[in-house]
Parts: sequence; structure tokens; C-alpha cells
Amino acid sequence: MTTNTAPPRVLTVAGSDSGGGAGIQADLKAMLALGVHGMSVITAVTAQNSLGVQGYWELPAEAVRAQYRSVVDDIGVQAIKTGMLASIELVETVSGLLADAPAPVVVDPVGVSKHGDALLAAEAVATVRERLLPVATLVTPNLHEVTQLTGLEVSDESRMLDAAKALRDLGPRWTLIKGGHLEGEAADLLLGPTGETHWYRAPRHDNRHTHGTGCTLASAIASQLAKGEPMPVAVAHAKAYVTGAIEHGFALGSGIGPVDHFWQYR
Repeated sequence: MTTNTAPPRVLTVAGSDSGGGAGIQADLKAMLALGVHGMSVITAVTAQNSLGVQGYWELPAEAVRAQYRSVVDDIGVQAIKTGMLASIELVETVSGLLADAPAPVVVDPVGVSKHGDALLAAEAVATVRERLLPVATLVTPNLHEVTQLTGLEVSDESRMLDAAKALRDLGPRWTLIKGGHLEGEAADLLLGPTGETHWYRAPRHDNRHTHGTGCTLASAIASQLAKGEPMPVAVAHAKAYVTGAIEHGFALGSGIGPVDHFWQYR
């Protein structure tokens, strides 16, 4: 009888997207595509499709805590990724769990959906800033989330470094500012703990079907970290994977479709 070696293990702590394009569903697809074993702590359930988020329901903090302990204490993890946390109570619960996390923590500070629907209570933003970011190995905000967390508005690449420094001052070791909402190339900036910077550039694909991009990138980075890659290399490989997923994003429903997590295999 053969016993196979388990692949690296990555845990996502996030909300469920009933349409399958973002959240837990996107995270697990990205992890599978990149060769790691994905596991999940579900924080909230959304009613969601290509047109937007019609509603969401948070899970009790006790359920979130139990899911996390069940996975980490038995199976173990090589990386953790967080997404939608919804409320002050859940942000506090997850931050407490991650304070002694046994692996790198990639925080995607989800504030709104691709359609502009709120996925984080306004009063919870300060808790993300004060409790969650200090336990993050890497934080991966888009420009809207940068403004939400720091008050800085980034209208061009010249302001991205200021934004990265402002976020790093809140506690994460590494900060990745995603410039996808700017004109021109899709440029992202990684700022490290000693001040080193790394720019990542990719062509912008004329495809509106980009649902799940942020979830997918954070999960891809966590997957590469779980495989032992250093942060700058992990981000580079994740960026290349997501760029291909965006290029091959497909129509689903009558609104914004998802990126294609399995584009490499089609």
C-alpha cells in the first residue's frame, strides 16, 4: 500500500461566493491550480452572482474559531490567506487567532466587491487597521482599499510608494499596492521590511470579466509562499498566474464574469 506525500497546505479564511467567482471558491481553485492543498475557514455566506452581492450572513465567531483550530491543530498549514471578514467581531476573532500563526499570513483587506457592494462593515475598518494588519506578513490592498485604510488617494504610480509606506507603518512586514485601477500597464509595487521595492508590470487585457482578481492574487501568493518561495519571487509568479487568468476570464451570467483559474490547463 502506497502512502503519497501531501502537497503544501494553505488555509483561506474568507467568505463564500455562491457564484463561484471570488471568495472561498476562487481561493480553493487557485490553490488547486498551483499545486497546493487548500483548506477553508468560512467567515460569511454571500448570495452573489455576476450582477452583484444580494446579501451576506456572518458566521458566529465560535464557528470561525472552531474551523481554524480544527485545521491548524491537526493538519497544519504552510501559509494562511484572509479575505472577507465582514464585522468587528470577526476581524477581532481572526486577528487573535493569527497572532501566533505558524505560517506566513497574506491579508487581502476586502472592503467592497467587484460590483461596489460593501463586504466589510464601515465600523470594522479601524479594527482591520489596528488588529489585523499588525499580524500580517503581507497585505495586498487595491487602491480603493488603500484609501479606506490610510486616507491616501493614489491617482498615479508616483503615489504608490507613499501608500505602501503608510500601510507598512500600520504593521505588516510586506506591502503590495495593486495598481490595477490606474491607466496603462497593470503595475503593482511591493515594499519590503528593509525598504526594498519591487515593481511588477504586465499588459492590461481588454476583458471585463475580472471577478475574483484580488482573492485569486492573494491566494496565489500564499500558495507560492507555502512552496517555499521568497516573497518577491512568490509575488512575481502569482502576478504571472493572475495575468493569464484575467486574459482568459469568461462571461458568466449577464454581468461581470470570473477570471479563469485553470487557464493553464485548457
